[in-house]
Amino acid sequence: MKKMMPWLITILLSITLIAIVAVILFKSFLTDTDAEAANKPVEVKVLSATERVEVTSELKDFRRNLLDPEYVVVLSFAFQLDSKKAKEDFDKIMEIEVRPIINRAVADMTAEELSGSKGEDALESKLLNLINPILAKGKLVKVEITNFTIAEI
Repeated sequence: MKKMMPWLITILLSITLIAIVAVILFKSFLTDTDAEAANKPVEVKVLSATERVEVTSELKDFRRNLLDPEYVVVLSFAFQLDSKKAKEDFDKIMEIEVRPIINRAVADMTAEELSGSKGEDALESKLLNLINPILAKGKLVKVEITNFTIAEI
């Protein structure tokens, strides 16, 4: 009996560990909450024109030389934020923080990179990702290019 005691303890510990692992695997694989969340419809809040204007800030006639020294770009932007308070804060930092970010982003681009809708989409998403971290309150929801001109010098 004394010789069998270590074997019994080892077998009981093994069964316990297998049961714990089985429970963990069951919870993580079989109850797939990500799949359930993916199947739920996403509710998009549609803003009226007045509400949209209240949370949108504009930057008009932004001029910058591109990476190619023979090209200059003239851009106008509309920045949609998630609240009026966020827009007010955004307007305060427009000249001192937002404009330099746009300046650096455009300075690294060529005329070929900016041409076409893919180029505009790339710039919009790049600006969205660069500007959002500097916002103290609220969130930048959308960046739209409202005017776009590339001119050869």
